Amino acid sequence: MEVTKAFAALSDPTRLAIVTRLAERGEVDVMDLVPDFPISQPAISRHVKVLEESGWVTRRKVGTRRPIRLAPGRLDEIIVWSGRLRATLRANYARLDDLLAEKDIPE
Repeated sequence: MEVTKAFAALSDPTRLAIVTRLAERGEVDVMDLVPDFPISQPAISRHVKVLEESGWVTRRKVGTRRPIRLAPGRLDEIIVWSGRLRATLRANYARLDDLLAEKDIPE
């Protein structure tokens, strides 16, 4: 799992907005995204390419169209990673709580 690559792709506000729009709209053509942003169609295409390379977006060919949509598994990978992080943090905080509780015991 390449969470670093996934988060790096979303660190750009335009790419994050594209992912959000795809979540709301489903499959769209790149040209459908152009009116939503104050940048050119080639710039949108470059952002989509970064999202595709990082696993957030897939393309398919339908005649002359190349619609894009969110990749089905990428968000699940992030959820699994964040769940592991949460479990690790809970364990660390529990150990810290135990250590602090031991120090509070009067001797």
